[in-house]
Amino acid sequence: MNTFNKSDRVPLHDPLLSVGRRGLKGEVLVAAGSRLRVRWAAVGCLVVVLTVLAACAGPYQYYSGTGVHDATAAEVAGGWENIEGTRLVLHEDATALLEKLDGQDFDFDDGWRLSGTGTWQLTDEDGGQVVRLALTTRTGVESRSPTTATGTSSPDPPSTYVWSFYVDRDQHDEFKLFFFYGDPDAGNTYAMTRKTNGS
Repeated sequence: MNTFNKSDRVPLHDPLLSVGRRGLKGEVLVAAGSRLRVRWAAVGCLVVVLTVLAACAGPYQYYSGTGVHDATAAEVAGGWENIEGTRLVLHEDATALLEKLDGQDFDFDDGWRLSGTGTWQLTDEDGGQVVRLALTTRTGVESRSPTTATGTSSPDPPSTYVWSFYVDRDQHDEFKLFFFYGDPDAGNTYAMTRKTNGS
């Protein structure tokens, strides 16, 4: 049989037991040891809520950047490529040439690949540097083979488009460019590396 004493009283305005916006005035008798169980139950509920919220947010959704702030436009200029056959040339005069570049974020799922000319700019933001690439003249459109047949028609490819590439360094301290594609929860990155000689 549980016994109660004055020290086992828990104020109802305790944040863990509050009811409504202001809580209730007064006290309630709690059996010895129950106070600890109530607090652990509240902590457990909080952990479950935070876990669910974290599971709903992918790495891209709150990504602030790579932390790279020391790249110069001259270092970023030049040829870049992707294993999917994408090629990108960033000229020192801020013009750009691109070939078979896929869409960013959810646009990637539409399956188009754009070629053309445009402009680029290296910006420095709080989280790190970003290359803003703008397609101004589209010269070609290709379609990436869909992995599954959805039965729905894809929207028309855009005639102009803007990408935001994060500037980062690889394990050899060489610059690389990337953006996120597809579902933000997946955190898939579309990486561009320096064009190798002879390719």
